[in-house]
Amino acid sequence: MSNILNFGPLRRVVVAGGTHGDEMSGVYLVRHWIRDATELRRKTVTAEPFLANPVAVEKGARYIDQDLNRSFEERNLTAPDSENDSYEERRAREINQHYGPRGSASACDFVIDLHNTTANMGSTILIFTPDDHLAMHLSNYLQIHCVDSSSPCRVIVAREMTREPNSLLTIGKHGIALEVGPQPQGVVKADILNRMRALVKCCLDFMDLYNQGAEFPAFEMEAYEVLERVDYPRDDAGHPLAVIHSKLQDKDFLPVKRGDPIFQMLSGQEVVYDGNVTVYPLFINEAAYYEKKVAFILTKRVISAVPAVHVNQE
Repeated sequence: MSNILNFGPLRRVVVAGGTHGDEMSGVYLVRHWIRDATELRRKTVTAEPFLANPVAVEKGARYIDQDLNRSFEERNLTAPDSENDSYEERRAREINQHYGPRGSASACDFVIDLHNTTANMGSTILIFTPDDHLAMHLSNYLQIHCVDSSSPCRVIVAREMTREPNSLLTIGKHGIALEVGPQPQGVVKADILNRMRALVKCCLDFMDLYNQGAEFPAFEMEAYEVLERVDYPRDDAGHPLAVIHSKLQDKDFLPVKRGDPIFQMLSGQEVVYDGNVTVYPLFINEAAYYEKKVAFILTKRVISAVPAVHVNQE
């Protein structure tokens, strides 16, 4: 049993929608579940749905003053209230106090944060803490049991987010973000919403099995680890000089090697990838990332060894 990791039962689980107020699948689902939580009930756990950024949701905007999902830095969570605070800074502290505080024994056991992307990402699971082995097991369960040949579940490990956690899901003991797309901002598509709904239900199935004592054996997982964010070529005034190349557009998770085109300059020239290793671009031409000056995110494909897990009922 020494090679099996033991974690506590997952009793307090929260499902957040509207962390970005214009990502509508999570908004619609959470509003529905607030009215009728039947789908979120299992024998050993009932998830609590909540709208993370209700003011942005009402305005149909990604955020009011700043990105809520970049507002959970420790310095903000521990700061006293000030009249100069942005709405999202105050809201992050409210969420942390209600569902955390982060790092405390009273923090919620698991956070599922629902997101849409305009990129051709299909069903993607984001894990911000690489040693969150319970989140890795849940992700593996989704890959096996929530099968959709048109939208396979892939896992992104954003290791650099561990250095200074600033996302909503980090307030819990464990957490994942679900990115499902492509879906335009401010729009709902039935196939995307249904896919997200199925993923959440499958998450709760896993948690119920885990709470009842099921042992999940060790395994190896293929994942995509973030390397760097790539901006568009720009002029001296900061204006983009290029667009995503047509041969790269919608090719999320597909390999790019040295010499492959990545940008089409407005002057007509091609810009090619000049790296020495094969990479896998993600969030290609994501609408929300224009303001962040990110054209796409480069990742490498990795294999992670994940130890067995079992609930500790003591």
